[in-house]
Amino acid sequence: MIDIQPDQIDGVQARLKDDAGVTRVDTAPMLRGVITQINDRPAAEVAGNHWVVQGDRGLTYSDRPTRTKVVAGEWWPEQYDGPPQISFAAEEAEEMGLGLGDMITVNILGRDIAGEITSLREVDFSQAGMGFVLTMNPSALQGAPHTWLATIYADQASEAAILRDLGKAYPNITLISVRDAITRVTGLMGQVAAAITYGAMATLVTGFVVLMGAAAAGERARTYEAAVLKTLGATCGEILLNFALRSAVLGAAAGVVAVFAGGVSGWAVTHYIMENDFVFEPVSAIAIVTGGVVATILAGLVYAWRPLSARPAQVLRSRD
Repeated sequence: MIDIQPDQIDGVQARLKDDAGVTRVDTAPMLRGVITQINDRPAAEVAGNHWVVQGDRGLTYSDRPTRTKVVAGEWWPEQYDGPPQISFAAEEAEEMGLGLGDMITVNILGRDIAGEITSLREVDFSQAGMGFVLTMNPSALQGAPHTWLATIYADQASEAAILRDLGKAYPNITLISVRDAITRVTGLMGQVAAAITYGAMATLVTGFVVLMGAAAAGERARTYEAAVLKTLGATCGEILLNFALRSAVLGAAAGVVAVFAGGVSGWAVTHYIMENDFVFEPVSAIAIVTGGVVATILAGLVYAWRPLSARPAQVLRSRD
């Protein structure tokens, strides 16, 4: 829920308090502000093109940390009424090169408010809940015009009644169903995954065709090798084993290179573009390499019967 007026927040909480379907309600005041300076220097000059300094950001005030963990520094005491203090998101602070003691100037409704970073805290924006990069002590912002924000955790059966009652009682409030948004995103990601799956299948089929073509192209060379080996006393079984081992080594080498290159590329995309943790899946990698080795061996053996059945004298005479 967004755009909750200060005189409406008590009524909203009263409606949700006795609802059996509601498991949790988070509320926070919210203002919009632009970080204009860092340590008396232009913010863009210090943080570059970091998203925190691009446009205005949501910020809040609180007299105590709520559902967050302070990882560095100390939170201001309750009823603090001194110079403005700031609690900043730890990950974003590290990315921007900020630390305890740095001064940040935020422009809120045309007024510059400068505060010192006195604590860093964990902020997880992936949970679809409330998260503010910048939090200040109440006395620094409480007098500024602002609205309230609320996140309601409820079961699906109660959701329709909550949306109806609050929407009717407070028509100015915007209610957003996170469940519907997640459902749409999940559906979109499912379509993307299906497209990737079909593309991977097409790649595998194409790769197998190319593999068969490469095996067929090398049939003449294997025929000559088989003739030479037979002349030197090798049996058909030994020659076949030689071909199979060669195909296995070739397939394993190609598979290891592919897994390494794919793993590095996947890590780079996950870490730098998606900004998420990369987890290597060894079972899938081993299965893919094993499948590649088997496919290479089969492709090699399919075109090994004719070289084995050829007469050495005829092959060697024609080669001369």
